[in-house]
Amino acid sequence: MQLNNMLKLKAAWLSADAPESAIVLSSRVRLARNLERHAFPGKARAKDLSRVIGEIFEGTRKNRIFGKAAFLRLEDLDDLDRSLLVERHLISKDLTAEPANRGVVVGEKEKMSLMINEEDHLRMQSLEAGLSLSAAWEALRRLDDELGQRLNFAYDPDWGFLTACPTNLGTGLRASCLLHLPALVWTGSLNRVLESLSRMRVIVRGLYGEGTRVLGDLFQLSNATCLGSTEEDFIKHLTDVVQTLVVREKEERQKLCAGGERLKLEDSMYRSVGILSHCRIITFEEAMHHLSYIRLGIALGWAMPMGLPQLNDIFLTAQPAHIQMAAQKELAARERDQFRAEKIRGQIRA
Repeated sequence: MQLNNMLKLKAAWLSADAPESAIVLSSRVRLARNLERHAFPGKARAKDLSRVIGEIFEGTRKNRIFGKAAFLRLEDLDDLDRSLLVERHLISKDLTAEPANRGVVVGEKEKMSLMINEEDHLRMQSLEAGLSLSAAWEALRRLDDELGQRLNFAYDPDWGFLTACPTNLGTGLRASCLLHLPALVWTGSLNRVLESLSRMRVIVRGLYGEGTRVLGDLFQLSNATCLGSTEEDFIKHLTDVVQTLVVREKEERQKLCAGGERLKLEDSMYRSVGILSHCRIITFEEAMHHLSYIRLGIALGWAMPMGLPQLNDIFLTAQPAHIQMAAQKELAARERDQFRAEKIRGQIRA
């Protein structure tokens, strides 16, 4: 448990004081890059992967953005540490599958990070709170320019940046936003919205990205391709799509407040308050279900026992690895659920 000090840190990308933060939790921009004269990670030998980590660590340490960064080799961390990094959206679950010769660089306030030797040699990402894709891209663009002067990225004049997966070929850019859409789910409108997104070259994933489930009515939207447009065009397109979804979600929320479903919605919200205030055992999935209702109640201005900053903190610290870090030991599933319930009760009373 080397990373237990991270529990004391607030994730800047979960700030409640950001554009459209009642609906858009965070914005992320990621760039995929590979180094010349090195095999892609899926085909590389251990010695080559180790050299890649060394080169990226060395090039990054000279970068002013990572002056106070943590440089971590995944093989030096235990399973709980690695799970914590996944829950804080700093690495992918795929990176934890083979920790040997894999690494991560975590910048100050966790807004900038690098993932090393996952599918590509380098995945650099910028995280911002709320609907802030342009700000995230601008920060990442500067980082890409600086690292590009020290690391020789694999690039083809016709195809752009070379990547292990063809869908990342070109710009190597993936932009995404994490959205809370409970009203669209409640009214049954979400399926029609999701069908239209595929035609707009946008894909929808779960809480932790590709291959993960939707929890707490949280959906991750990202661009489907990286080729054929400029980075700025991809950012603008996704921003426009997310803004449209924000408008739709707000409209559905107002309809719920004014229509016959209001009483039923109020009942669900205050039942959730009661359960989280008094439960003795609760899974992460159930906690997310109830936190979703309370988050909606906060956004609607209804009387809730907490504000958005406090709710965001509960959302982050209720995750399984965070719970075990707080307990300072690995816990069985029932023990985690009991400790989570106790911790949430304390956070609501605080």
